Amino acid sequence: MICEFSPITVHGYLDGELDAVRSAEFERHLENCAECQATLHKVESLRARLRESNLYEYASPDLRERVRKQLVLADGTVRVPAFFSGTRFLVPAFAGLAAMAAFLIMFFLMPQRSQTAQIAAELIDAHVRSLQPGHLTDVQSTDQHTVKPWFDGRLDFIPPVADYSAQGFPLLGGRLDVIDGHTVAGVVYGRRKHLINLFAWPARGLKGFSDTSGSRQGYNWIMWRSGDMQLCLVSDVSPADLRELKNLITR
Repeated sequence: MICEFSPITVHGYLDGELDAVRSAEFERHLENCAECQATLHKVESLRARLRESNLYEYASPDLRERVRKQLVLADGTVRVPAFFSGTRFLVPAFAGLAAMAAFLIMFFLMPQRSQTAQIAAELIDAHVRSLQPGHLTDVQSTDQHTVKPWFDGRLDFIPPVADYSAQGFPLLGGRLDVIDGHTVAGVVYGRRKHLINLFAWPARGLKGFSDTSGSRQGYNWIMWRSGDMQLCLVSDVSPADLRELKNLITR
């Protein structure tokens, strides 16, 4: 059986990057998931071996400052992974120095594609959670004039809500969800016997991404930006079905 939590979630937990709700959820999951336990053990063992190695020297203040500057985000905040945030920021010497330098380049100059993959993984996790009994909708209705006003007062933005029953994508309802620590709208559609989640949030609130798509563990997703809104469709329907619904939403 394939674990529903991505390796990114495991690393995020170990680095202290998950919010309190998601961290508690993962800890409960960890109690019964041998796959995540093994992944967590491997990463912790690797970090322990690096700390115990004698081939190291203290990083200079200049290097620490240059590393921090690489972590400045678009909104002006700085995010420093827990692994590098302590005063004992160590860099292997001699032969290990080149390996660590390569690691730093890949880690701190991570392309947008990796950021997109992380957000997509969270959206897929949210989609999977919504499939559990009682989690799919906060407001259940096929009437867009009921679902859309429900979001008023609960969000500082208005998500796109429409009924596409005539095109084979009936509106089922909506709910609130949390992605990357931000509240997002979840609009639920049906497709034959399948469920599709449309996630929507202001592009300013989370990182903005251009058109992109992918699949993981049997789930497909399409993410795109429309005006000042970031949108993402997630489901186990075919990519063609997702593209069809996307075209309906953006026309």
